[in-house]
Amino acid sequence: MSTRECDVAVIGTGTAGMGAYRAAKAHTDKVLLIEGGVYGTTCARIGCMPSKLLIAAANAAHAAQDAKGFGVHVHGIGVDGAEVMQRVQRERDRFVGFVVDAVNSWPEADRIRGHAAFESPGVLRFDDGTRVEAKRIVIATGSRTFIPPPLAALAAERVDTNATVFEWPDLPESVAVFGAGVIALELGQALHRLGVRVRLFGRSQRIGGITDPEVAEQAREALGSELPLALSSAVDTVVDEGEGFAVRWRDADGNAHEERFARVLAATGRIPNIDGLGLEHVGLPLNAQGLPDHDPATGRCGDSAIFLAGDVTGELPLLHEAADEGRIAGDNAGRYPDVQTQRRRAPLAVVFCEPQIAAVGQNFQALCQSGQAFAVGQVDFSGQGRARVMRENVGVLRVYAAHDTGRLLGAEMVGPRAEHLAHLLAWSVQAGLTIDEMLAMPFYHPVVEEGLRTALRDCAHALHRGPKPVAGCSEYGPGD
Repeated sequence: MSTRECDVAVIGTGTAGMGAYRAAKAHTDKVLLIEGGVYGTTCARIGCMPSKLLIAAANAAHAAQDAKGFGVHVHGIGVDGAEVMQRVQRERDRFVGFVVDAVNSWPEADRIRGHAAFESPGVLRFDDGTRVEAKRIVIATGSRTFIPPPLAALAAERVDTNATVFEWPDLPESVAVFGAGVIALELGQALHRLGVRVRLFGRSQRIGGITDPEVAEQAREALGSELPLALSSAVDTVVDEGEGFAVRWRDADGNAHEERFARVLAATGRIPNIDGLGLEHVGLPLNAQGLPDHDPATGRCGDSAIFLAGDVTGELPLLHEAADEGRIAGDNAGRYPDVQTQRRRAPLAVVFCEPQIAAVGQNFQALCQSGQAFAVGQVDFSGQGRARVMRENVGVLRVYAAHDTGRLLGAEMVGPRAEHLAHLLAWSVQAGLTIDEMLAMPFYHPVVEEGLRTALRDCAHALHRGPKPVAGCSEYGPGD
């Protein structure tokens, strides 16, 4: 049995793990990077990039089919599912290759392959008996799809997740999608636009992570007009019939339904990869998720020399957040015990469905629960000039500002080009700009950003009128 010593051990080679390794190496050469699975980040292999490849194909098909709305008639439109999936896989593998090459370019002496588990707070043991004694440890083991009860009864290999969808050799005839979050909406709509019969099942009326009731209502209406949604549904059984699956559910009114699908896709949230990690041996109390609590501004767990980073935290499973968390945790593990609080960037999240969904800064629910007096300004895209030109005039943007300072606090939206509007708003939140300062910025004509100006003007008027109760806040009690 061999024993290796290091200053910092990083468990996981995803986005957070890679960031932690780089940051720790700036302080010490004695860093070990541990991977029990395959190299390649979640984003490159099963997340951001392959899903956007599928969405790009879907939007191309949809644009051709929808061109008649401009008086442009395209004939002979066809979707070759095998060709679509071949391109997705080819380009996906290219992105994964870049990540694998990056890890392989690091010193071989810094890398260990194998499953590690805590033997004690500073000691990791591998299946082959190898031990690593580390002065500091960064846990960046990522997350995986949560399988809900109706699907958990099926054989594991019969339930698709975003880890298997992109391995399909061809598009199926039909898919039942379970979930109404980011992955469910993106994959569900993309498959639908590529000619797959899809129904999306959600346990509540929540959709795409939206908390603002007005934005959520418009999102449900816009997406539901194209994609069959079964929100607030109770799925009773999912029966594997060999050639497909029979899904039986009850709608919001209690009416029973049954439909058959070729495949079932679980997109119902994610859980941290901590199985067999031996966290009961780290000497820290564990929360309901089985993780030690940590400080997001340092990555540190309590007063220990253990740090958390990335999707394993269960907080914000987004690539840019994982990169930041990895950098912060790795830097502090490397400089330990001189742990430093580091400023986090303004929250930013985008759902790449059509219309797009985005949230920036503090969302509606958080502001309502905070008790802070805030004003709301909005624009309805149904009449926005550039949006009508493009025939993308659906949705609403709502911005939130503090009554005492006039500073922009956050925004939620569903509508055209939301990914770009969200970046402008996130930069403004992080810069601490007020609504008046944002209105002093240039706006070209005709652009979708003019809709943002309309929302900002509406918010400025609300600030001028003074604090008033915000409609919809009452449904979010303190701490809900």
